[in-house]
Amino acid sequence: MSMKKVLKEVTEFFTEFVKPPYKITAVQPTEQGWEVEVEVIEEKEYMKAYAKDQMIGVYHAKLNKEMEVESFNRRDLRSRSSVELNNE
Repeated sequence: MSMKKVLKEVTEFFTEFVKPPYKITAVQPTEQGWEVEVEVIEEKEYMKAYAKDQMIGVYHAKLNKEMEVESFNRRDLRSRSSVELNNE
């Protein structure tokens, strides 16, 4: 499986069922398929109308070996201007 196919499938899935991806920040192959971290802009128009910073939802998705999204969940919600420090 190519990473381009993974990115395409995740983009199509999130565009149809959640919101269009703002960024895909991580792609990791696993024994079961792929794990992907996706950022989307949440409630863009509402935040813009009230002159508030956009909110970014950070999602984790799992794809099986057939390139189907099996699960996803939102792991974080932060303002777009916030700085994320990853100390792993």
